[in-house]
Amino acid sequence: MKTRLIRLICALLLGASPLAHATGYTLPDLDGHLQSLDQYRGKWVVVNYWATWCGTCRKELPDLASLARQHRDGDIVVVGINFEDIDTSALKTFVASQDMPYRVLRTRPIRKTPLGPVPALPTTYIIDPTGKTVAGEIGLVTQRNLEDYIASQRRK
Repeated sequence: MKTRLIRLICALLLGASPLAHATGYTLPDLDGHLQSLDQYRGKWVVVNYWATWCGTCRKELPDLASLARQHRDGDIVVVGINFEDIDTSALKTFVASQDMPYRVLRTRPIRKTPLGPVPALPTTYIIDPTGKTVAGEIGLVTQRNLEDYIASQRRK
């Protein structure tokens, strides 16, 4: 019961704003080069806001890494957006130690991003192949629930 209530509150928070588009959303990668989510047009994009200090974020990293590896040549892409003030060198060391096989971008913590609000970490958004944000989740996500959601949207 409590879990359902939390999910309902999360859905209401994420659904409170109209669905956004990833068009033009550009952030620096770990080498300081600007990367745009537009480069993934035509693919499903799982955008995960996270921080190194976040225990739940660390817990979901293996699932996100597995999702990225299994769909490397397919139509699902994972992008991690580090959402904290951290030294670049320390962040690179953390990413290497966690064997994160997907692109990691950086931003300072802000209340609302072009994809929607980030009220807590982790927060994950799913962008469809047209660039529209179609779903969001506050809290832990798994490879299975991400794949199941995308599969359900493909059938529509």
